[in-house]
Amino acid sequence: MGHRYIGSKLRILDTVISKMQSLVTSGDTITDLMCGTATVSIELRRKNFRVIANDLMTYSYHHAVTGLKLSEEPSFIGAQEFISEILRDNKSCQFDDSGYGRMLSALSDVDAIKGYFWNEFSSDGVPRNTERPRNYFSPNNAEKIDGIRQSISYLYKSRKITEEEYSLLQHDLIMAANDIANIAGTYGHYLANLGGRAKDDLSLKKSQLFLKNDKDDHTVLRGYAEDVSGDISCDLCYIDPPYMKRQYAANYHILETLARGDEPEAIGVSGLRPWRDQYSNFCTKTKIRDSFKKIFSDMNCPQFLISYSEDGLLTVEDFEKLLKPFGTLTIDEFSHKRFKSNKSQLKSSLTEYLIHIEK
Repeated sequence: MGHRYIGSKLRILDTVISKMQSLVTSGDTITDLMCGTATVSIELRRKNFRVIANDLMTYSYHHAVTGLKLSEEPSFIGAQEFISEILRDNKSCQFDDSGYGRMLSALSDVDAIKGYFWNEFSSDGVPRNTERPRNYFSPNNAEKIDGIRQSISYLYKSRKITEEEYSLLQHDLIMAANDIANIAGTYGHYLANLGGRAKDDLSLKKSQLFLKNDKDDHTVLRGYAEDVSGDISCDLCYIDPPYMKRQYAANYHILETLARGDEPEAIGVSGLRPWRDQYSNFCTKTKIRDSFKKIFSDMNCPQFLISYSEDGLLTVEDFEKLLKPFGTLTIDEFSHKRFKSNKSQLKSSLTEYLIHIEK
């Protein structure tokens, strides 16, 4: 399973974590203020830090809960009746016989439905606001997504699964949908013809969970970085902001719909959900400076570490001018392989910066 998110720190994870370890001590509290895939947050947990993870996007919230708030594999004890009903005619599970394995086996066997995803995001669908069907998923996969979504929603609303179990199932569905989405890189638009992995059948997979008896040491938040920063106290704040003008809420609108479990009006050729409630100032050159200043001023934190890119809205010189009034500034520079859409003409390497400020 893959995230397929622009800006994922997986490729430079060792560099980022090593820098943090040089700044704080194991057991200290680190805030991952825009956690995205939660890759950095999970690795910090592995390194015995206390983690506060935040993001504006709901799908990021589910990723972070899955990575930080599980100390044992969920049992799905409250959903046993649902699971048994679905699997009653099966001689064996597709997965192992644990509660988690049986749950994924049951969800894999639920009836497909020609519902919201089939209508709005498959080539056989009948979208409400455009005459041309959208080709994000094969019709069979869209039906399967609708069936699984309906079952997860029923289990959650009827309180047959816990909050953590709900986040895990949403995470698993998002990852499975990512694997077979008919896109070049983001969900800003779909490919004209179904190809590659998009022809494969949607397949839920057990997540490789990092289980450790420390879940109460970690906090997962969802909100604007500028808004939550005043309520956070930590030893180091790591910030990995968006680098470009394109809003994540638009680039990943389908994943947000999966994460929220809703059926918003799909607008235009791309089927965007209404996303202004998740508009980020960090994607706007005229507002990004004020947002950074608010975070630095409001958060009870002695030092910050910012990941940034040569492609970003601000230059290194911009950052120097912005940050110097708040403390001592140092900048590390290195190159790595960039994330590219299938037909992107961008160069393959990217210069990345780690900007450290100590108040």
